[in-house]
Amino acid sequence: MPRAVSDFQSCAAGTAGSAGTAGPADSGGPAGTAPAGHAIPHPVLALEPLVEGVLLKRYKRFLADVELADGQVVTVHCANTGPMTGVLHPGGRVRLRHAPSPTRKLAWTWEQAETTGADGAPVWVGINTALPNRLVRATIEAGCLEPWLGPIAAIRAEVPYGEGRRSRIDLLLSPGPGPDGAPPADPRPIYVEVKNTTWSEGDLALFPDTVTERGQKHLLELAALLPTARAVLLPCLSRADVSRFAPGDTADPRYGELFRQALATGVEVLPCIFEFSGEAVHWLGLASVLERQPT
Repeated sequence: MPRAVSDFQSCAAGTAGSAGTAGPADSGGPAGTAPAGHAIPHPVLALEPLVEGVLLKRYKRFLADVELADGQVVTVHCANTGPMTGVLHPGGRVRLRHAPSPTRKLAWTWEQAETTGADGAPVWVGINTALPNRLVRATIEAGCLEPWLGPIAAIRAEVPYGEGRRSRIDLLLSPGPGPDGAPPADPRPIYVEVKNTTWSEGDLALFPDTVTERGQKHLLELAALLPTARAVLLPCLSRADVSRFAPGDTADPRYGELFRQALATGVEVLPCIFEFSGEAVHWLGLASVLERQPT
């Protein structure tokens, strides 16, 4: 399994003074959105060795056949139930994780796919939707998001919330003390909803790439947390060729409407850009936020 890169220097110092490190109030964009800019690339997750192959086909949503370098064809688990718009390319290169276990039906998991980036060069995209929560947590623990979130004392995952406490927030953050032990500038708990984002048009990342009633519900639940808590939508931009983020209005118009309503009520949007390699995932900074998909 991927693991946090605990032996690297915290990226809090690396982001100081770099593009995109001003607080939300200084962003110059809509309330609660992030300023544009790439920070110094910082490794936040180390990956176990991945095996490259060629995608033959994806089927039944959760399965794909991949040909390895030695000609062997393996059936792999595809932990992505969406249409994978723009990154599903039969005949294209993919990276797999091999983890045989008596408790697993399939020993192989599809982790990354290569596609053509915004500049025309190849770019690797993280397609495993089980990874972003762990990736974002490692990014927070490394201090990369401290300029926006403030110091964090504790992180809890999958905490019940919402109407009837029937939903679970991806990450619940407890603010930590400021410099010299001063009380947190904002003592409210921080609820963080993570959304894996792989669809793009040029340098613009878009979410969702299909109708998502679950995503619509999450926007409503985030907005309902205000003002007693901070509510953060964190699109995990799992490709290094993007610098902007917008709701995917053409795929889910209702989500776009709710996204703009959430912004207006004070929900913060922090789209994190990540670069994927065969050995690690690097945090590159925050994308700027557009209120709607350009037409």
